[in-house]
This record gives sequence, structure tokens and C-alpha cells, in this order.
Amino acid sequence: MPLTRVSLRKGKSAAYRKAILDGLYSAMRETFDVPERDFFMTISEHDADNFVYSRDFFDIERSDDFVVIQLTVSNTRPLAKKKALYRAIVQKLTKDPGLRPEDIFINLVEALPENWSFGHGVAQYAKPEAA
Repeated sequence: MPLTRVSLRKGKSAAYRKAILDGLYSAMRETFDVPERDFFMTISEHDADNFVYSRDFFDIERSDDFVVIQLTVSNTRPLAKKKALYRAIVQKLTKDPGLRPEDIFINLVEALPENWSFGHGVAQYAKPEAA
């Protein structure tokens, strides 16, 4: 159920972009209780003028390979699972496609389970209403 949005500078190959999405999905499956076939992911590529970020916030030196990963998820997981997810994402994306840990920015946005509809106008995760 995570809704995954990835932003990066233009110019990376389709294989590079696919490796990012594959690594994210694998990390979520391994650490975040994400079911099989539960992937909703987009990548947005930006010109340098439209992709602006601090090159040294928190004394972390970022390069032009900087990637922003935003995951919108239900607010059902403890802090330990979130930290495990962050570590797994960095581990996978440094291996393939070869990102530097300094260039991986992760933002987790939590939503109530009833704030999701996967189709048909139905809130699939909402608790049934009392009669």
C-alpha cells in the first residue's frame, strides 16, 4: 500500500530508474510488511533548474545523483520498522544502481488507513461502519 514517489535529475537510463524502483519494493517487502503485488510507484525526472536541494544540510555532502524518495503509508508501523526500512533502502540502492548513501533522501508520510481507496470508490482499509 505504500504510494512511492521518486524524484531525480534527468539523464539516467531506464535500467537505472528500474533498479531504484526494484530496490525500494524489495526493501519494503523485507522490512515493512508490504504484501506481494502491492506496488504503486512513480518516478519524476527534473532539469537541474527544477530540482533544487541543499548540497550540505546536516553536513551531508550531496551530488548531482541526489534522489528524493517519498513514501505515503498507513500510520500502522512502529519506529523500529521505519528505521529498518531506511537502512534497507540505502543498502539496496547503494548496491544497485550504485547510489551513494549521502544522495538518498527518504520522506515517510503517514495517513490513516481509511484515507486510501484502491479502486471502485471503496475505502478498502476502513473499519466497517456500525449499523
